[in-house]
Order: sequence, then C-alpha cells, then structure tokens
Amino acid sequence: MVLKIINATEAKVGSNILLEGEPYTVKKMDVSKTGKHGHSKVRIEAVGILSGNKKVFVVPGHDRLEIPSVNKNKAQVLSISENVSLMDLESFETLEVPCSEDIKATLEENSNVEYWDIEGKLIVKRKL
Repeated sequence: MVLKIINATEAKVGSNILLEGEPYTVKKMDVSKTGKHGHSKVRIEAVGILSGNKKVFVVPGHDRLEIPSVNKNKAQVLSISENVSLMDLESFETLEVPCSEDIKATLEENSNVEYWDIEGKLIVKRKL
C-alpha cells in the first residue's frame, strides 16, 4: 500500500504513525527550537494501536515518518470465542478478528461493532 510520508514536526497529537512497522497513535509531542548549529528535535510519546505499548522517542525535526492507511468499517458479531467472528455490513464477508478482553466482555451476538483495518491488520475498536 502507498503510505503518506510527513516530517516529524508535522505530526499532530491524535495522528497515527508507523514505527518499526507497527502502527502507533501520537499522545504527546514536544518540539525544541533549532540551535545555532543544529536542527530542531521532536520528542514523541505514542501508544500502539494493536498492542497498547507506550513508546517514547526523539528524532530530528526533518526526519520522515510514515502515516498508515486506516480504514474504519462496521460489522455484525456472529460469534465470540478466542477471536470474534464478524460479518462486514458492506461486503458481507466473514472475518476472524482479535479483540481486547474489555471490549469482548461488552459484546453480544448480533450486535454491531466498529473494526479498523490498519495496513492489513484487523482489530475491533468499539461496540456501536
């Protein structure tokens, strides 16, 4: 897939970025000013969309970051087991999607959910 590429200083709080192939959401960002002979630095705190891991890193302001493509879709829950079996409400295809335990506790069969397709990886985000 074609990714959008931005400079590190152009990232905003709430935007999604790719770090080492994993999608993250920016939670906090600090940009330092340039020095007499240096470049600006960007300190970014991000949380993994799929894993929930927190990551803090510092990069030069001119470094390039990749923006993943995120497709948000609606689906109906068919069954709940280790993974959640969903039927997409537009294409009617059946999907096996991983789900966090706190969201899985609120799900019932025949209820509607929102799932995200992030660079080919699927995850259930919330119950509708």
